[in-house]
Amino acid sequence: MESADLGVLKLAYEWRMGGRAVTLVTVVTTWGSAPRPPGALLAIRDDGAVAGSVSGGCVEDDLIDRVRRGERARTPRVIAYGVSADEAARFNLPCGGRLQLVEEPLVDASWIGEILARTTRRELVRRTLRIADGSVSLAPGARGELPAFDGATLQVTFGPHWRLLIIGAGQLSACLASIAHGLGFDVLVCDPREEYCATLDKSLVRWVPGMPDDVVLGIGVDAHTAIVALTHDPKLDDMALIEALKSEAFYVGALGSRRNTRARKERLLEFDLDDAQAARLRGPVGLDLGSRTPAEIAVSIAAELVAVKNGVPVVQKKRAEHTAVAAGCDRAATGRAYFMETEGTHACE
Repeated sequence: MESADLGVLKLAYEWRMGGRAVTLVTVVTTWGSAPRPPGALLAIRDDGAVAGSVSGGCVEDDLIDRVRRGERARTPRVIAYGVSADEAARFNLPCGGRLQLVEEPLVDASWIGEILARTTRRELVRRTLRIADGSVSLAPGARGELPAFDGATLQVTFGPHWRLLIIGAGQLSACLASIAHGLGFDVLVCDPREEYCATLDKSLVRWVPGMPDDVVLGIGVDAHTAIVALTHDPKLDDMALIEALKSEAFYVGALGSRRNTRARKERLLEFDLDDAQAARLRGPVGLDLGSRTPAEIAVSIAAELVAVKNGVPVVQKKRAEHTAVAAGCDRAATGRAYFMETEGTHACE
């Protein structure tokens, strides 16, 4: 379940509570190169307004056209697209992909309100839809549960929003916050140096006051939370990383060269971390993209973050073509430049 799907449910709930008729469409089965995975959601309002997606757009156009013509489902039903080569071409499904969807009228939206409330409390919720009568039941979900459809029931697990806690509020943090927000993360920023928070875009991030290690302990870190330390100050980063590495966070990273990362892990092991916990630290943080600017480094961090979230193995490689020397910095040690946002200057480790 992606955070975007909770957004679809929230908007569908608001439409229905406002008296509008709403149709929900869920991807249940795919064959070939389907654009959206099982569980992906689309909500269609009675006037054709939509939220979410089940394909690259052409299937949505057909579904919207049906709603506008009054062909709204009265009870849940299964529909398919791309069952033939001609239809796959008509709806522009890539590589002959096929989709099987469940279309359902949103009659009683109370179950959405319950899912939104429970996921806000960081719970996992398993929703079961009976195709025969449209009844919905909710039960506790489990991490890693995949959508399931047997022709009679559809089950989808919804979980809390993915969160990113950024420790440090400099230029790099602002770039990363903007990208992560666009990826659907709830972004929190912590930095006890209050002067650094003045330029944060509060429409994208939530400022959390306090010392970073206290913040890590206080936000209720779970397996939907990532933590990245970017202050480049061991006094701020290290204590927070100790708590982060002992938590359920699915991703813990810190800015720094390979040399400084080794030194940081040695420091962390002097506290109550074991080898396995220290090994969870991702550093140098981000994929090796040859990044040089704060924006480029933010892209590399976000790319690694998404890969880890999606369970894709990542390997950071140092390439010879990155061995430029600039501003007295040996990029051969890191494969990229790191920017220390201290006293308004940029410097490399």
